[in-house]
Amino acid sequence: MNTASNPARLAQLIVDAQRERTPLGELDNDVYPADPAAAYLTQQAILHLRGVEPGGWKIGSKSHTGPIQGSPLPRDCLLSSGSQIDRAAFPPVGLELEIAFRFNRAFSPRDQPYSDDEVMAGMGEMAATIEIVSSRYAAWPRIEPLAQLADLLNHGALIVGEFVPYEESFPFVHPELELTLNGKSIVPSAIANPAGDPRRLLPWLVNHHTRHGLTLPQDFVITTGSFTGMFFADSPGEVKGQIQGLPALSLSLI
Repeated sequence: MNTASNPARLAQLIVDAQRERTPLGELDNDVYPADPAAAYLTQQAILHLRGVEPGGWKIGSKSHTGPIQGSPLPRDCLLSSGSQIDRAAFPPVGLELEIAFRFNRAFSPRDQPYSDDEVMAGMGEMAATIEIVSSRYAAWPRIEPLAQLADLLNHGALIVGEFVPYEESFPFVHPELELTLNGKSIVPSAIANPAGDPRRLLPWLVNHHTRHGLTLPQDFVITTGSFTGMFFADSPGEVKGQIQGLPALSLSLI
């Protein structure tokens, strides 16, 4: 399908769709991203058109050894625990329980890549998060992966719990957790992050970000993929999340 791309045009369409709450239908072929580079340019253009700075990243992988991808998170979409979410602003409303990290240092651009050891030495804090997964495409999730990547990887908003000091011994692969909607568990029978240990994603992010001549700030919130899959909330209600060992968090869907 992809033979050309126009990141600025696609970014404008996505921003307009979100502003007008009118999902995008099928687009001309030359609008869709031709490759990951075009998709990442579209992400940057979206933030520029919205006039908002990034406040973090969402990153993930579909397997323990598979390729990694991500999207910057608009700072105005990072919300504190207890926030209210207008469901109409994020059709449809997918819910995911995740772990986020913050570094204890900034990473500046440089000629040589950062090693895994350097990145892990910079670990500072961790927190539970609930991502609101949404899309600007009417046919989502039946949308090509590059088009989803361009659309901020289907990001709607991120509810961020209280950060605590990073603990290397934390059970990142198999944490105990709970996620409820109106008091009813919405956790599937199998709990796992497809990436395996979510920390394996962090060196990729640091090098991806700095390779583009950008400094990764110390305060960026980096959320690392769902342990609970995606649950679509089709009604208002109270959402509560808990990852054992991290402060609980909540949000209200109205």
